[in-house]
Amino acid sequence: MRRYQTLFVRLATATFIATSVAGCLGGEEFHRGYLVDERAVNQVKKGMNAEQVLQTLGTPSTVSTVGNKNWYYISQTSQRTLQFLGEQVVDQRVTAVYFDNNLKVERVALYGLQDGKVFDFISRTTPSGGQESSFLGALFRGTNNFNPFGV
Repeated sequence: MRRYQTLFVRLATATFIATSVAGCLGGEEFHRGYLVDERAVNQVKKGMNAEQVLQTLGTPSTVSTVGNKNWYYISQTSQRTLQFLGEQVVDQRVTAVYFDNNLKVERVALYGLQDGKVFDFISRTTPSGGQESSFLGALFRGTNNFNPFGV
């Protein structure tokens, strides 16, 4: 009888551990931003005005800051393989609509992950040079400014 109790305890423990590990293994996929509709993008033709583009594609994710002549529809797909790990971007698409001075469509361009660098449009930060400096780099930079006479 005692033998069956230890066997039961071991099976229960193994089941609990297997269930806990299985809960961590469930991967997730996240879709953010504008989901591109190929039919809607194909309806945007050269010469259309901005109002027609708004009716066809909807409100853009972002607009160029200078001149308001470019509209960008951004979508991003990321995955997380394990629950406790961070996300990794697997696909990013940017649909760009370029306008002329009269706000008529000049051209439409589609950019993917292979066309550029992944940027984080959630935190809205742009990496600048110099942030990746090391301790030794700062130490050697400091030797150039050494002035023992204080002049």
